[in-house]
Amino acid sequence: MREIHHIQGGQCGNQIGAKFWEVVCAKHGIDVSGKYTGDSELQLERINVYYNEASGGRFVPRAVLMDLEPGTMDSLRSGAYGQIFRPDNFVFGQSGAGNNWTKGHYTEDAELIDSVLDVVRKEAENCDCLQGFQNSSYFVEWIPNNVKSTVCDIPPTSLKMASTFIGNSTSIQEMFRRVSEQFTAMFRRKAFLHWYTGEGMDEMEFTEAESNMNDLVSEYQQYQDTTADEGEKSRIS
Repeated sequence: MREIHHIQGGQCGNQIGAKFWEVVCAKHGIDVSGKYTGDSELQLERINVYYNEASGGRFVPRAVLMDLEPGTMDSLRSGAYGQIFRPDNFVFGQSGAGNNWTKGHYTEDAELIDSVLDVVRKEAENCDCLQGFQNSSYFVEWIPNNVKSTVCDIPPTSLKMASTFIGNSTSIQEMFRRVSEQFTAMFRRKAFLHWYTGEGMDEMEFTEAESNMNDLVSEYQQYQDTTADEGEKSRIS
């Protein structure tokens, strides 16, 4: 049976992760104490993908929960499914990033990352057939207008079937374009720049990020124009 290691980090990531585990637990018939209370053998057939089976018939999520401050972890623990997680897999700091991602990346997070990797390594070593980590760094090679879909024969509660649809469209460039325009306007005035350079970030990294964003927009536009030209040629022919 393949096994997946789930990692969630930061306030947003942990809030999304909490909802994710709530849905997965409902899907597999796992209650708030980690006990199976479902009514179908299919719910247990692939449960080891996301869960480790502990003593007493409890199922524990194969998850690492991390943040730079304890508040998010406290909120998770006090939530409906907060007690099903392995206590040692909560990894957190004491100060937080204060909405400054540079502080999290260069200073606070650098001090925490070794502890996180130790927990991840321990979970990976306990797996028999580790398939991968949920936060994969890529999906597919460049495909400008692509659709991926999957159908699962183990449906959510009260449904007969589950499906997932992922689409990629060149229209997403409009969002990147707006972000780039707003970033450029602020960067020219060096607005808030000192908060980031003060934590060790080089100003050239902002210039590089701006260039990468513009290249991404141009690439989307290029494929959009190419697709339009091909469609025009096919109608003419």
